[in-house]
Amino acid sequence: MAIPVHALVHRPLTVQAVAELVALPTAPQVPDDSDAMTEEMRRRGWEWEHQLVCDSFRTAHQHVVCDEYGNPFGNAGSRTFLVFGEVYPVDPRDEDMRNGPWLYGYIEGWEQVPGWVSRRPSTDEDCEAVLAQAALAVTEHLGEAPERTTVSSYTAGIGPELTHRIWRTPTHALILGPTADNGPYGYLTHLQLSSTPLTCAPDLPPAGDKDGLDRWITAHIDW
Repeated sequence: MAIPVHALVHRPLTVQAVAELVALPTAPQVPDDSDAMTEEMRRRGWEWEHQLVCDSFRTAHQHVVCDEYGNPFGNAGSRTFLVFGEVYPVDPRDEDMRNGPWLYGYIEGWEQVPGWVSRRPSTDEDCEAVLAQAALAVTEHLGEAPERTTVSSYTAGIGPELTHRIWRTPTHALILGPTADNGPYGYLTHLQLSSTPLTCAPDLPPAGDKDGLDRWITAHIDW
């Protein structure tokens, strides 16, 4: 049964955006000093982003990238996340929609980013359609289908159960799916593609071990 969602805002994930994310860990290292970072961002067409997600970047594809160390350029040991969708889920405890007015203000910030489209109200099926389109872009770039697929709300806080898809390169896990927002409001749900070192967790748990897979995903996308 579809779960109502107050709002879904997204910008389709492209093969080019996936390729840029996947290449970040092996890109030439950029020093943390502001001048070097500014020059690298200028070269890529990136900008600083401090409103939608704290201390993150706006890419030339108009997606939001955040990195656990604040510098994703050539840093093979860091977790990096590309946000291409934002979901405002229904909170079953908020029957009177008391959160609505101020949270819609944050959603409006995402709606104003060039190329992002909004749907209010929405459903979990709409969210799944966005994730499925993103999965096609990842599959096209990597040349292979996801290694593992699971439906879970484990990483999404109060958000709906949505599909996570997992790919692995020799060094990194690529995880496509929802995750709880850690920005200035901590209530919305990101739709994101993460690139994280495989060293964050051991090999994938056996097929059918859903709890183990939830923990494996969390070990890679949480810090």
